[in-house]
Amino acid sequence: MPKRSWVRVAGALALLAAVAACGGPPHGPAAPPAPTGPSGSPAGTTAAAAPPADPAAVWAKWGLQPLPAAPAAPADKPVKLSADGEVPVFSEVPTHDRVVFITVDDGAEKDPRFVEMMTDLRVPFSMFLTRDIVRGDYGYFKPLQALGNHIHNHSTDHPAMSTVSPERQHAEVCDAQAALTEQYGTAPLLFRPPYGDGAHSDGLRTAVRACGPRAVVLWRESMQIHNMQYQAADKKLRPGDIILAHFRGPKDLKGESMTKMFGELLSRIREQGFAVARLEDYIDAG
Repeated sequence: MPKRSWVRVAGALALLAAVAACGGPPHGPAAPPAPTGPSGSPAGTTAAAAPPADPAAVWAKWGLQPLPAAPAAPADKPVKLSADGEVPVFSEVPTHDRVVFITVDDGAEKDPRFVEMMTDLRVPFSMFLTRDIVRGDYGYFKPLQALGNHIHNHSTDHPAMSTVSPERQHAEVCDAQAALTEQYGTAPLLFRPPYGDGAHSDGLRTAVRACGPRAVVLWRESMQIHNMQYQAADKKLRPGDIILAHFRGPKDLKGESMTKMFGELLSRIREQGFAVARLEDYIDAG
């Protein structure tokens, strides 16, 4: 064999030996890494994969202790709604279960660390989104929805509903209902008026009924930065209370992050010995 051919063969053999020594595949190049989705999960999968093997360690990652486990969802749902009946207004759920329900409003803060936190902790909550606040990044809320958290209607552009005309009230509910249904694939079941304003008015409930939601939801407590505000004089949680929080960040939380605020909320709940349940598990949509 000519000398040049021997050189080529020797070079090829050396290259194969180097690949084998480095653990490379014997039958072709290494496969490229799988693409990842939000929070590093494989693309095409949801964030609701198998829970972590050591939940206490995951809670410790966020500087928290685990909450009590919520009981199984009741077979007989205590809140019963109707597609063609009256639109009820409620701020708590009638239950003896030692649970509370977290709701998070608006959608201004879109902190990726909050998605990571919820993917880790699996705490259920309900989102009441305002169309004009979230329309620039509908996608942020989809990994949170994929965890099993429901998306509800919080108006088109957040007015005090009692200050606008019946026609505007109708548009505020219907336009947001259409946009959220298109983006998230499910029609919102519930409506929350901005500031809770006008919740008991016939005009607003007429608009809600016409546009699709089946109830108006208020709250018993609201989370601030480090502590909650209570409507009850004794400043204590009660079974079935609905708690209000917001998608807010350092600009509105005096420099604190949304994850810090939410962690403080979970700590306040734990201190009083409550679990967090999924609001929709206690509702019969009719």
